[in-house]
Amino acid sequence: MTPIRRHKELDRIWRTAPGWGRLAAVNHTVIGKRFMLTALVFFAIGGLLAMLIRIQLASRQSEFMEPGTYAQVFTMHGTIMMFLFAIPFFEGLAMYLLPKMLGARDMAFPRLSAYGYWCYLLGGSILIVALLMGAAPDAGWFMYAPLSSATYSPGINADVWLLGITFVEISALSAAVEMLVSILMLRAGGMSLDRMPIFGWYMLVVAGMMLVGFPPLILGSLLLEAERAFGLPFFDPTRGGDPLLWQHLFWLFGHPEVYIIFLPAAGVLSTIIPVFSRHRLVGYRAIVAAIVAMGFLSFGLWVHHMYATGIPHLSLSFFSIASALVAVPTAVQIFSWLATMAAGRPRFSIPMLHVFGFMFVFVCGGLSGVMLAMVPFDLQAHDTHFVVAHLHYVLVGGFVFPMMAAAYYWLPHMTGRQPVQQLSHAAFWTIFVGFNLTFLGMHLTGLLGMTRRVHSYDDPWWEVLNFISSMGGFVTTIGFALLALDLVLLMLFGRPFRRDPWRAGTLEWAMPTPPPSYNFASVPMGDIDGPSLAAGKGLLATPRGEMETLGVDPLSGRPEQIVILPKPTFLPLLTALATGGVFLSLLFKAYLLAPVFAVAVVALFLRWTAAMPAPAVLDAGQGLMLPNHRAARMPPSLLAMRFIIAADATAFASLVFGAGFLAISAPGWPPAEWPGFGWPAWVAVVGGLVALALPGRALVPQLVTVAAFTAILWRMEGVQDHAAPAALAALATWGAVHAAIGVLLAGWGDRRISAQWQRYAALVTVVAATFPALLRLLAEGAA
Repeated sequence: MTPIRRHKELDRIWRTAPGWGRLAAVNHTVIGKRFMLTALVFFAIGGLLAMLIRIQLASRQSEFMEPGTYAQVFTMHGTIMMFLFAIPFFEGLAMYLLPKMLGARDMAFPRLSAYGYWCYLLGGSILIVALLMGAAPDAGWFMYAPLSSATYSPGINADVWLLGITFVEISALSAAVEMLVSILMLRAGGMSLDRMPIFGWYMLVVAGMMLVGFPPLILGSLLLEAERAFGLPFFDPTRGGDPLLWQHLFWLFGHPEVYIIFLPAAGVLSTIIPVFSRHRLVGYRAIVAAIVAMGFLSFGLWVHHMYATGIPHLSLSFFSIASALVAVPTAVQIFSWLATMAAGRPRFSIPMLHVFGFMFVFVCGGLSGVMLAMVPFDLQAHDTHFVVAHLHYVLVGGFVFPMMAAAYYWLPHMTGRQPVQQLSHAAFWTIFVGFNLTFLGMHLTGLLGMTRRVHSYDDPWWEVLNFISSMGGFVTTIGFALLALDLVLLMLFGRPFRRDPWRAGTLEWAMPTPPPSYNFASVPMGDIDGPSLAAGKGLLATPRGEMETLGVDPLSGRPEQIVILPKPTFLPLLTALATGGVFLSLLFKAYLLAPVFAVAVVALFLRWTAAMPAPAVLDAGQGLMLPNHRAARMPPSLLAMRFIIAADATAFASLVFGAGFLAISAPGWPPAEWPGFGWPAWVAVVGGLVALALPGRALVPQLVTVAAFTAILWRMEGVQDHAAPAALAALATWGAVHAAIGVLLAGWGDRRISAQWQRYAALVTVVAATFPALLRLLAEGAA
């Protein structure tokens, strides 16, 4: 088969249809671009809100905005930048780049990527529409209880945040599972983990962090929404709750999120710096160890944000040490980049100019972070503009500057055109100067005592510094406008090129640019160049009418299977719309409609499995015969189920932790009359144990378990009077839902996947049924 004929046939199989067919797109190149473009739109909205904040604070007693409007603006600014811009943008960049860097034709679950995008777009739109309607959340982007409770935040505002962000986080968890499975199983033949591009390592760790970092916040959001909607007092100290529980659940997500945002940007730097230094990356293995260490350490730092909440001093000392210790793996990466530049001959082109901006701004933010890690200093600077300045130096320095470098480096890959660079330098220096003018003086504003989130103030010195910061904010905005104009000029009038304009020599540049819908004419096997791939000298060079890519052993990269991917379909969009129906029903208190939409979501997800290929053995080329993924020992779907179970187990562990925390620390425990599960608990335990012993054949035991937990919930009283019965009701609901999913999978779906879930669901039901006894012991012991 000639290269031209191969290209036409592959393009016919992989392309996305024009017109309405674009709504059915599942190709990772299309979905990745959509994520990035949508995130940039949200970034522009968040930047506009930042300008409104700076106008308000430019002078004392400003009447530009009333306090309620100001509260909505600063809440939405933080929410957009943290949830709707930073994380979705790097998700899109990773979806676009990972298959190209790893030698695959697409991600492992293209429909899941598309579903995640639609959830992101719809969830973010709910928040923006609420802002335009004057009903945006106004309790801060961290939504601290009890300020966000129904007592102090009546109306729909807080519900918009809790339900909208939970909707968006479905997208983040989808991306985490997608990236984990794709990195581990969809690589070029022979690409072992220790030969994987460093960006792949960064995204592997980040996806793992997302998998266990987001569930605590999702759980906390559901508990707070249950309190607001149904009066379950998880965070009300007058009824056995504790507002500190929200802070624990939020920052179990919130502090790892800082590193979830930083590490993809660091991956970009570790990719770009060797190219422009003309020297391989110094300390590849040391960086991998530092990435993994940072991922683990980040989950031991959540109390870093809670020093002023009255936590015992001994506990504070451990968290302070951990907060300082995380600087070590960060320093390993920075010194590796400096060593790479020192060992090579750097070319100071536009991407490297933004790398310089990162070095200066992020190191300053890191130094102030070490200061805030020390408890005595943090108690003085806590909740002041010093913290705001530190946050922006870390996040803008650690994310925005590297992503601007990434834009100049990879936009030629997306567009086939090189930068024109007329405005590039002016845009960079305007942003760099404007940013430092905005936030450098804010450190001093905070040290002078100005707290954050204030609407107006009286101190004349604060006014001088705030006016300078506001002028700097407008300079920064001008810089971003110049950057946007420069990138548009690049896409329209940039100079065309053939291949690899940066002489990077990496796999993503071994394909035509802009990239074809299928990435590689043949999947790489061993060391092979771009022309050889186009000539069909790799694997899967002969199209069979299906969307095929190679599946490998996660460690060695040995070819093991041929993964057959689904064709474009409207199912992800329809499923996301049904999911949105669930959240909108809850938002507008139409609780009878929510189960209807939930059933529709389940039915649509089951519809995804209708076109599964039959097990078969196929010719992969070069004399290699491989099974398709249905006949493989470890298909991607089985690994994905294990990761989904890990995420769910994190949420369940957070629920158990929350109940235990209330029993030990909340006022009013134990309650006057302890709520018990009674005999249904023993039925649930027996049903769970039988299901655990009979994985894959546990339909009847799990039906019995569902009935037992339903009986527990029917008998439960006082859930609005005290947090103890409310916590036990949450545990029983969790057990019932998981047993019901086990029943559903027992009658529908792959037997191996069903057995995985049923084992886990059985374990959950046993813990949920037996934990109340331990909870009572904890409460009585603490009393």
